[in-house]
Amino acid sequence: MVSRVRVWLNRTYAENVFFMDQLRDNPSGRPVEIHATHGDADSPILAAADTAELEPQGLSPAAYVEYALDQCARHSIDVFVPVLHQAAVAAHREEFAAVGTALLAPPAEAVTTFQDKVTAYEAVRALGLPVPPWWRVRTEDELIAAVDALEADGYKACFKPAAGAGGVGFRIITRSPFSLMHLSGFPSPYVPLNLVVDALRQADAPVDWLVMPRLEEPEVSVDCLTGPDGRVRMAVGRTKNGRRRGFTLQPSFIEPARLIAGAFDLHYLTNVQFRMFGDEPVLMDVNTRPAGGLHQLSQCGINAPWAAVRLALGEDPGELVPPFLGQDYAVVAGPRPVRPVSVPQPQQQPCLDERRPTPLPAVPAPDGGAPARAKPRVGEESAATPTPA
Repeated sequence: MVSRVRVWLNRTYAENVFFMDQLRDNPSGRPVEIHATHGDADSPILAAADTAELEPQGLSPAAYVEYALDQCARHSIDVFVPVLHQAAVAAHREEFAAVGTALLAPPAEAVTTFQDKVTAYEAVRALGLPVPPWWRVRTEDELIAAVDALEADGYKACFKPAAGAGGVGFRIITRSPFSLMHLSGFPSPYVPLNLVVDALRQADAPVDWLVMPRLEEPEVSVDCLTGPDGRVRMAVGRTKNGRRRGFTLQPSFIEPARLIAGAFDLHYLTNVQFRMFGDEPVLMDVNTRPAGGLHQLSQCGINAPWAAVRLALGEDPGELVPPFLGQDYAVVAGPRPVRPVSVPQPQQQPCLDERRPTPLPAVPAPDGGAPARAKPRVGEESAATPTPA
């Protein structure tokens, strides 16, 4: 009988429901059970898992490691894919191994290097790879000096937190005064310089921002799979240009990503992002975790999550070379179930004709497996208000 593999995903982003789908649909036909934890009771991650728990709030990194070790021991986890407190978890790899759990994460030193974008840019530049010009700013004077220098060279200035993930906190500086233009249509990433300066003057503590030129599309995210032996088994680029998405094996993106993954021990699934600075691709960011869009590589015939789990289990999936590059595509949202919950009933008020409104049905949580969707009767709405798990 083929042994079951039990995988845990901790507090991660909603798109990883597709990561979970690919683990279950693995080409080896091996049974996979998924444990998930999250701080949001309505995360679709919890609904998609075989077993799920709400995470405690406010744990320090050290306390979270203790919580994670207990989860792995109690749920017989074979492979843990940490996102929250990744560096702290990775620093205790041997303790997880002692309870029978392999970590699908790079070494703590690699995670720490790329948590701070300035440290990352300096390290990558030392390899001889191109990075954009940047200024680390903490005060209004440093911000104005950086913006002036960029604009003098004909660039638009932007800023983002020196430490952070995704596009959180990213803004583009403009000299245009705040007006109704900024209040029409959808919210814009453009922010007037004078408002940013005013905010810095009123801040209780200095900020920690990276100011740099706005980099242009295409954006290329290279998904890499690297073994603990340092050998890169996969490097495939996903391109983004406006709404259009696609795939690439162009060496100007793939070779720098492979070099970064190997040189910094970025084991297992990582993601190296590039954008254009003039005619040259330069590093934008390095994510030491599986990218949210990793599942899109299935359009190239690759199941990267399963290959990574095999590596973590000590198996070798070999080289993952796409047999073909999928056609260009666009990303659209789709529904995913959340865990069924009961809706508290409001106090009923008597009607003139003594009729009472029909209360919403309470939906019991199923016994194991991924929760099914509640099917409301005609005229009823499905339950949506969360209750503590």
